[in-house]
Amino acid sequence: MKLLYQLNAAFTALIVIVMSLTALFLYSMILNLLIEDEKRQLEDKGELLIELVNQQENPGKYTQLSQLLSDSEFRVLMFDRSQREILFSTLPEKTAADWASRYDQQLKEEDLWEGEGKDYVVYDITFTPRSNGVVLALATPLDDLQAVQTMFAWRMVVVLIIGLILAVSISYLLTRKLVTPLTRLKQELKKIEQRKFNDLKPVHASGEIKEVEQSIRQMAKELENYIHSQKQFFQNASHELKTPLMSIQGYAEGIKDGIFEGAAADKGLQVMASETERLKKIVDEMILLAKLDSDENIYHPEKTDLHELIKQASERVYPLAKEKQIELVYKELEPLFVNVDQEKMLQALLNILGNAIRHAEKQVSLTTELSRGYYTIKVSDDGCGIPEDLFPSLFKRFMKGKQGETGLGLAISRAIIERSNGTISAYNNKEQGATFVIHLPKYRTNGTD
Repeated sequence: MKLLYQLNAAFTALIVIVMSLTALFLYSMILNLLIEDEKRQLEDKGELLIELVNQQENPGKYTQLSQLLSDSEFRVLMFDRSQREILFSTLPEKTAADWASRYDQQLKEEDLWEGEGKDYVVYDITFTPRSNGVVLALATPLDDLQAVQTMFAWRMVVVLIIGLILAVSISYLLTRKLVTPLTRLKQELKKIEQRKFNDLKPVHASGEIKEVEQSIRQMAKELENYIHSQKQFFQNASHELKTPLMSIQGYAEGIKDGIFEGAAADKGLQVMASETERLKKIVDEMILLAKLDSDENIYHPEKTDLHELIKQASERVYPLAKEKQIELVYKELEPLFVNVDQEKMLQALLNILGNAIRHAEKQVSLTTELSRGYYTIKVSDDGCGIPEDLFPSLFKRFMKGKQGETGLGLAISRAIIERSNGTISAYNNKEQGATFVIHLPKYRTNGTD
């Protein structure tokens, strides 16, 4: 069953239950209210009758009273309690005699009196204007009140049915307004499932549904970028792996067939060894990058002195800097502690420093500073800077500059830094060269410094 019908069915069932309980409660109250109202009316009429009786010259003759009550809807019984004598009655004779005989023992404190199988609502009063112990009882058949109750109940049923129809109609419209965006979201999710990202259309909604729609669109955008990056990764990976393999294959077949001999064969073997090493490096870096993205157990953070880590990285790249005649400037400071995987973070720093040295002309500088609970590391060079078209994909896989090696170094650095809850970015300096900026959170113990 569709959600629209499920919601309407549930809402309709709820309304029916609530209205039914309300109707039963009201139906049970109506008779009590009618009885109370009838007693008040009988009391008012009883006072008028008492005044009329007191004005009669001969209390044994009630001519005016008989004329007055001949067309009345209620019944009247007047009897002498002491003599059990019926003075006046519009009730059946048998019922009047029964009430007069049972009044003192059973009926005096009751609201409903029974006579010949019928129930009556009764108001009784004792008065002694001219004789002692005269009781006036005014009675209305309960059947009359029950008929009013039934008529009111039918009208209430009609009102409830009309109200139910209106409520269900309004519920259907409101539910349809709620479910329609969900149906549209389902259609858009089908497009995402089929990777038809260009066919996505906005869903007009509000509240939480709008937030879900925005999240889905953001998810689709990220999924599209991910799929695109994966395709680009496999294309670049196949190209990067194919190049050394072709060199190895070419020289191996040449040596095998005797095309390369002597010095040429030795050179071929050197190239094969060099390309094999390059191929191994690419595969190792690809495996590391894949593990950083998916394997939670590969990263083991611990309390680490940031300056000591930078010092180790500087010492390891010193031969490369010396070879290229690049001055490496770094000032040792007091220990600064961060929570990182020492080995992985050292590799990230080596990748960034090596990249800066390859592109620098004379100097590479490192600086550190603390701001708002984060340590900032800046690696600057005085080279030609980063091409503007390279910035969007600078930290993606297999994105190489003019002097790049595998194109995986910066991607690995980004993955390691992000696993350390840090960030990395880059910008071109105003004069010349580029600067890479790393932000790492300050080491904290139990939420404190």
